[in-house]
Amino acid sequence: MKRSISFLFAVMLAFAALAQPARPKLVVGIVVDQMRWDYMHYYHDQFGADGFNRLLGEGYSCNNCIIDYVPTVTACGHASVYTGSTPAFHGIAGNNYYIHGKQVSSVQDDDALTVGSATSAGKRSPRNLLATTIGDELRLATRFASRVFGVAIKDRAAVLPAGHSANGAFWYDRKGGCFITSNYYMSQLPPYVQAFNSRYAEVMKTNLNSVPEGVSLTFELATEILKNERLGQMGATDMLAISVSSTDMIAHTFGTRSPETDASYIRLDQELAKFFSMLDDTIGKDNYLVFLTADHGGTNNASYSSLHRLPTGGWAYWTNDFKADLDKQAMQRFGLPFSKLIKDINEFSVYLNNEAIDSAHLDREAVKKAAVRFFCKSDYVDRVIDIENIQNEPVPQPLKERIIKGFHLERSGELFIVLKPGCYAGEADKPGSNHGTWSTDDSHIPMVFMGWHVPHGETARPTGMTDIAATICAMLHIQMPSACIGTPVPALTDHILDK
Repeated sequence: MKRSISFLFAVMLAFAALAQPARPKLVVGIVVDQMRWDYMHYYHDQFGADGFNRLLGEGYSCNNCIIDYVPTVTACGHASVYTGSTPAFHGIAGNNYYIHGKQVSSVQDDDALTVGSATSAGKRSPRNLLATTIGDELRLATRFASRVFGVAIKDRAAVLPAGHSANGAFWYDRKGGCFITSNYYMSQLPPYVQAFNSRYAEVMKTNLNSVPEGVSLTFELATEILKNERLGQMGATDMLAISVSSTDMIAHTFGTRSPETDASYIRLDQELAKFFSMLDDTIGKDNYLVFLTADHGGTNNASYSSLHRLPTGGWAYWTNDFKADLDKQAMQRFGLPFSKLIKDINEFSVYLNNEAIDSAHLDREAVKKAAVRFFCKSDYVDRVIDIENIQNEPVPQPLKERIIKGFHLERSGELFIVLKPGCYAGEADKPGSNHGTWSTDDSHIPMVFMGWHVPHGETARPTGMTDIAATICAMLHIQMPSACIGTPVPALTDHILDK
């Protein structure tokens, strides 16, 4: 009898395996921080044959991929790529935002503990993310047999892509000079991560955020994760989310068109070539699926643009002169400085201090209108949107939709500042660049797929950042993330779904 039951159980498992749709052994997501779409071609003659040029030569490129929300910043971008959604739904309203009146970073978790160092840099988790991710849905679809890991220099770039049910996420602790994690994932660092930290201890004493070595070490650790966890080699489809963070800080420091940024992308191209070769050898060339994109682009530095007579401007709202003028205007109108009436200006989102406004018995609408008038005095500000009344604002529909998709009712500010094209938040006489606006400089990003069942080709048809998750999930025959609003790219999915 026992033998009969065992035989039937084995037969049932065999049929279950046969019923599973065909999937690649491994999915690799690569997000390059502050990578403009045009970099794919701007550096073409400096790239080798096996990195970016292999992606374009073998893969499928969506050349008109746009981020359809604002603000275009790191945390929002990483969350949106992997949820197929926008801040209005997934809740990551910026790199920093407010929850119940308290400012938090995107992945801040005060209940979490650092694993791997003695600092507080590991007090992170995906708990602020309100939607599931590609990795979450993949694990659900395989009864959690699939394994999902995230790795990046930045904490938010490792945590958000990995998702809620990830097996692990690792990021760089600058003070500790090592890669760490959180007890949300595990109680101690795996031995191979400890060995990695020891091997590169001297290099990690420098700030990996702002040097090309950060690019290399990100891929080195990704390779260690893949090999030691045997990703793509245990039966179920696994996923590795890699985010390249150093390119962002290098551009912030030196500008989008600088020798330092050039060097970071040449290094990235070399690391991609090595990584793809390793995947060919370890997983098999036709057995893995890769996508590469960016969390946002970057606006060219004002000095660079001015030199070439291009429209530009740096809007520096954090300077003492700006704050003094802002307070002076409010004192004359309300008898209180704006530093008391405005809680924060964060990534173009203006948070009113409603408690102070109510305590002073001021008209909230009057305070908002005064703030709008003041901000609009700047030569670099196009308009300021009162979110609560956005339907009545004279705003072109595409921009209106982006503002609404980027606004979270409980976490975003009441006003949103829209800069003129070519302008950014920054001091015009400083060398660095910035992002966050709706402009195509910031919102036009690469979106390239390569590998398993990906035909070679390209399209100029409009696609969006949120289409990435929808496409990957359709290719894998798994449910889309819980807040996904994207649409699969037909050229990548129709031929698979027809089989």
